[in-house]
Amino acid sequence: LTLKGHTSSVRSVAFSPDGQRIVTGSGDKTAKVWEAGSGATLLTLKGHRDAISSVAFSPDGQRIVTGSTDKTAQVWDAASGKELHRLTGHRDGIWSVAYSPDGQRIVTGSFDETAKVWEAASGRELLTLKGHSSWVLGVAFSPNGQRIVTGSDDNTAKVWEAATGRELLTLKAHS
Repeated sequence: LTLKGHTSSVRSVAFSPDGQRIVTGSGDKTAKVWEAGSGATLLTLKGHRDAISSVAFSPDGQRIVTGSTDKTAQVWDAASGKELHRLTGHRDGIWSVAYSPDGQRIVTGSFDETAKVWEAASGRELLTLKGHSSWVLGVAFSPNGQRIVTGSDDNTAKVWEAATGRELLTLKAHS
């Protein structure tokens, strides 16, 4: 099955938790939601001013978060495609996004060398994770939601306490 419809490179992909839908984020500034079985386009999410670099479904499949090089992330209703929140606060493009396992928080990683934690329901910024010396290219929550891991162009990964933003560990084995 080939999903065709974007007019630029597809930079990020994710399955919905039930496996019935796929979201794709593209250099064409849009995200698309597809029916996984047939490849039919269900929604086109428009609102970013630059390329979408990262996409994720919420754990319940009801929301999608998109991160963009326009310095914002957007939260969308996965059924209607309506924009629910625009997450603003990064000083440079966002390269990675992820939901917490309970769906209550979102983490974003940016070229501004930080990661930010947001309240998913309101879009309110909760924490800024500072400590990397280059772009934050990857972000993820631990399965229990108590820790966040960030990966950076500075050749390190860092583990953070999700509730406080306190740095717990730096992984430096990459050179």
